[in-house]
Amino acid sequence: MKPTTDKRTWQALFAVFVISFGILLWLGGEIYREAPPIPAQVVSENGDVIFTRDDVELGQQVWRTMGGHEVGSIWGHGSLVAPDWNADWIHREALYLLDMYANRDFNLQYDELNAEQQAALKARLKSVIRTNTYDKGSDTLTLSADRVQAVEWLADYYGKVFGDDPAFQPVREDYAMKESTVATAEHRELLSAFLFWSSWSTETNRPDSDITYTNNWPHEPLIDNKPSADILGWSMFSIILLVFGVGALGWHHARTVEEHELPEVPAEDPLGRHKPTPSMLATKKYFWTVAALFLTQIVLGGITAHYAVEGQAFYGFPLSDWLPYSLTRTWHTQLAVFWIATAWLGTGLYIAPLLSGYEPKLQRAGVNFLYVCLLIIVVGSMFGEWLGVQQVLDFDTNFWFGHQGYEYVDLGRFWQIFLLIGLILWLVLVARSLFPLLKQKSDDKQIVVVLVMSAIAIALFYGSGLMMGQKTHLAMAEYWRWWVVHLWVEGFFEVFATSVIALMFVRLGLVRAKSASSAVLFATVVFLTGGILGTLHHLYFTGAPTSVLAWGATFSALEVVPLSLIGFEAWENWRMRKSAPWVQKYHWVIMCFTATAFWNLMGAGVFGFLINPPISLYYIQGLNTTALHAHTAFFGVYGMLGVGLMLFCLRGMSQGKEWDDRLLKWSFWSLNIGLAAMALMSLLPVGILQAVASYNESFWYARSAEFLHQPLIEQLVWWRVPGDILFGIGGGLLALFMFKAALVKKKSSTASVESIASE
Repeated sequence: MKPTTDKRTWQALFAVFVISFGILLWLGGEIYREAPPIPAQVVSENGDVIFTRDDVELGQQVWRTMGGHEVGSIWGHGSLVAPDWNADWIHREALYLLDMYANRDFNLQYDELNAEQQAALKARLKSVIRTNTYDKGSDTLTLSADRVQAVEWLADYYGKVFGDDPAFQPVREDYAMKESTVATAEHRELLSAFLFWSSWSTETNRPDSDITYTNNWPHEPLIDNKPSADILGWSMFSIILLVFGVGALGWHHARTVEEHELPEVPAEDPLGRHKPTPSMLATKKYFWTVAALFLTQIVLGGITAHYAVEGQAFYGFPLSDWLPYSLTRTWHTQLAVFWIATAWLGTGLYIAPLLSGYEPKLQRAGVNFLYVCLLIIVVGSMFGEWLGVQQVLDFDTNFWFGHQGYEYVDLGRFWQIFLLIGLILWLVLVARSLFPLLKQKSDDKQIVVVLVMSAIAIALFYGSGLMMGQKTHLAMAEYWRWWVVHLWVEGFFEVFATSVIALMFVRLGLVRAKSASSAVLFATVVFLTGGILGTLHHLYFTGAPTSVLAWGATFSALEVVPLSLIGFEAWENWRMRKSAPWVQKYHWVIMCFTATAFWNLMGAGVFGFLINPPISLYYIQGLNTTALHAHTAFFGVYGMLGVGLMLFCLRGMSQGKEWDDRLLKWSFWSLNIGLAAMALMSLLPVGILQAVASYNESFWYARSAEFLHQPLIEQLVWWRVPGDILFGIGGGLLALFMFKAALVKKKSSTASVESIASE
């Protein structure tokens, strides 16, 4: 690619970054202005106060202390065993009112009426439920006497569910909730206020509109919650745009494919004689920690999955007294972020001196200090979350040191700030090692620049999670939460990994520097074009206006476009394995990158787009299709990539040692086949059955205990076991390989230190 072309690509990248974040911030302002109001007070027609704004806001903090997203879901976001509390509330409220009307008018239960009578009562119910009685001037929401009675009944019902009423123990077991999930009656009353308000937002029309604050989500025929015209229209547009984007990218690939032909491979490993520096060797402890965290996460995943069929015990042992589902799921998801991030952070610290040949002063001390900080964050945040779920902490202490209740950002605010400081320290350590490369003129300098830019983004964008405070409106909390989950985890880490892999292959002589530089730069532009604004597809039904739905549908389709050519990347990685005899020592590194490409296509592409269009997500948000996408994309892409990067670094640190790759072979295939088995034998079929139930009946039914504890569904949950066991064996073999490799003695001494840059 010509220099002028690269200049235009840099200009395009700058434009994409500025325009996309400009739109994202503008839409954040729209969400803030149009979010469902929290009334100063909720009153009856007689003026009796039922709830106040303080009740709702304190109720949201109660929800957060018990685990929040880890105990069922709110607005479709959260865990999958307990109900979505909003869908559960509106369904029970609707049935209560319909029975009330039927008893009053016909002296019968609603399900005993004929079709004509039921239709008349449903029309009355829809008018009562969907009519917005919030008065902005007085900041008051007024409820009819009938509805007040329904709310009081529901508050009593949820008080028993979240408490320790013996009559509701089977319900808690079905929902995988521990006894006394919320410890006090006062807090359970406050929780009911939050559940009422968040559910009211899903069933009441916006002012001067015929759609609710959550764009008519969830599907509930009893109150005529069904997809709006905007949901259908923007879904069709996103699919058309996807087809166009795939065609355009295919045309571009066909036009430039000759520019990316592989070079003649060196006769010897270019990295083979470069002795690791002290700071590079100090990263070994990071990778040992990765193995330990990975194994712990696997164990917690097995316990969490088992709770779906035995909600308060583990094969008869009352484990939920100490490690309830809400906690094991918290640790399972959080450790996934921690071990993958640790693998990538360790890679950055290892590869920076390797690429530049420069070891700054006190670099090893900085690497060791950062490691201690990471250990404190991992252990401290997990202990704080345990205290939070056990209802030991007050609201303020829980916010700072306990469980924040938001999925993937569960750790307390103190630990968040500590982690942000650690990431900034990591950035400083990496950047100062790479600084000499930035001053040199080389064919791969563009990749180095992208690498540094992505490292800056990784360090700083985690700070977006600090934008939501203790009492932040739920709609804005979801907005900022997805900045962390989507932009930080799924966005900038991926750009960082792409540039690291490209530099790795360039320095190994397996890819031409010029073509790799152009490819990385172009891939970054294409990925961020859809990736930044693609964040909005998580916000379709979180109290955001229709404009968010339009932007999200459009750019989430563009997110998938780059994945359409991922097969070419997989093939290029695959054929590198036998390009020269010495490449065989990187065989399983390359295989991990090949697996990453495969799961990028399946997990992020196929299973991701399965839930991306608004009409699709309307019916299947918060079902096992979400878990299908999460497992195959999170581990399949980011996990396998982390394993591959870790093996590359360990390979460099084991110069002069021979590896026994047989364990790696069994580990690799066990991990990938196990992941495929749990996805295809359990998560996908359960998700499909739930989707059918959601479409034919209601979202409430697809998430209900009545549905999830059918014999067929429980059997499909048990079918996860073979895949889980195989996956666990793969993780164990990986750890065993690392242990055995550490015991192998050198066969020969290595050459003196030489930098790659000096060649």
